[in-house]
Amino acid sequence: MRSFFKGYLKFFIGFGILSAIIMYIIYNTLNTYKPLPVYQPSNVSADLVDTTMQYQKKYHKIADFSLTNQNGKTITQDNYKNKIYVADFFFTTCQSICPVMTDQMVRVQNSILNDSQVMLLSHSVTPDIDTVAQLKRYAIEKGVNDKKWNLVTGDKKQIYDLARKSYLAVKDNPFAGKYDMIHTENFVLVDKKRQIRGFYDGTNPEEVDQLIKDIKHLEKEYTL
Repeated sequence: MRSFFKGYLKFFIGFGILSAIIMYIIYNTLNTYKPLPVYQPSNVSADLVDTTMQYQKKYHKIADFSLTNQNGKTITQDNYKNKIYVADFFFTTCQSICPVMTDQMVRVQNSILNDSQVMLLSHSVTPDIDTVAQLKRYAIEKGVNDKKWNLVTGDKKQIYDLARKSYLAVKDNPFAGKYDMIHTENFVLVDKKRQIRGFYDGTNPEEVDQLIKDIKHLEKEYTL
């Protein structure tokens, strides 16, 4: 009888050890951190990318820039050094998707108010109209927090190049001037290395919800 139970005891001990190993493997598989993708020009719809770089498959980063914000302050890449940030393109007189995008960006702003790692950056695609004074009025009207969110204007060619060659977020306008742009609803998530880590429809609350989650997810990348 003792040998009978002894045999079963060995079985249950072995079964218990095997079960613990399996549970450990499952737990670690489910909880393994999966980083957000890094987007390259070749991964993005061709109509959003300058023709000179549509086939670039690696090493893409946001270029240096120097623009002016709603307070008349010069904003460069240094203001976003070691920051995660969300960028978009808009214009203050837009009556279609821009008001919705701005309302959704306010949601993002409110979610990161106390997060020192994250900022926002909105570029005007009509810098000739969106003067510093105009951007300031718009910022006050929309509840922009100057410490978290820069609305910028500046040289039209520079903004065009940033849009088409860096953020991959606007379409060319072949029926207008050389540097005219058709901005999209895209919010662009940029990491601390100036790499694009996500595109989100800024008019879709569910996608903006995902953006807010992905910001937190991206932050974990710097704690591993």
